[in-house]
Amino acid sequence: MRLKNVEINHQYGEMDLGLMELDSPCVIVISDGKARLAKLPDHGETRVVTHQGKVKRVKFDEGEEF
Repeated sequence: MRLKNVEINHQYGEMDLGLMELDSPCVIVISDGKARLAKLPDHGETRVVTHQGKVKRVKFDEGEEF
């Protein structure tokens, strides 16, 4: 699975994320009290699709140059 859960401390409303551990560009999507992290592709497009104010899905369209 490409999206990974990010733990949220609901008592304080904070996320603990080690930025130095991330070795490539990424995006954090927050919706409905949940947070998820996804690495962005080297070549491609990432779309966040919403419906009625909530994230419905994240689409990845990848390609390679040659």
